[in-house]
Amino acid sequence: MTTRRPANPLALAVLGLLLEQPMHPHAMATALRGRGMDRAFKLTTGSLYDTVRALARDGWIDAADTEQVGGRPARTVYRHTREGQQYFIDWLDEIVREPSPEYPKFLSAVGYLGALGRQRAARALRERAAALTARIAEGEGAYRSAREEHGAPRLFVIEAEYAQAMLQAELKWVLRTAEEIEQGTLEWPEVSADA
Repeated sequence: MTTRRPANPLALAVLGLLLEQPMHPHAMATALRGRGMDRAFKLTTGSLYDTVRALARDGWIDAADTEQVGGRPARTVYRHTREGQQYFIDWLDEIVREPSPEYPKFLSAVGYLGALGRQRAARALRERAAALTARIAEGEGAYRSAREEHGAPRLFVIEAEYAQAMLQAELKWVLRTAEEIEQGTLEWPEVSADA
């Protein structure tokens, strides 16, 4: 067992699912998509299988069983190892307790908003607001589906609530900033070219 923590955030989701019950990667993908977690990280068949293989190689999880339905190929069902479960819980505790720096591209770009000029910056922010509004609506639909159609307990989809809250906070800031630019109340550098 290696105590080295996986770099891929998908590993957190896989380890979290395996707290609920042992499962094979196909079931993991279905559960993650059903809960809308595929919006939190890149989820492809390849990335999921790579993550599962790495977790198994490093001793965080192991094969518990194989499952075969009809003529389909047998699927390996994975579960936590005793050590892997404890390391996961310790890792999760640390992540929840201690804010760590995250580096979203948008945060970097906002620092240079003035380079776009007033009109272009306002248009860009309004376009982002429209995209955020659509993403919020999509997230609400996925959340309702997970809760109502799939019967997922709130705790199992609480990350979707957090994601929605972050999107709503971003939307509020983007709309307010676009309005300030349009009304001329946001101080703007004289050297910027208006596009």
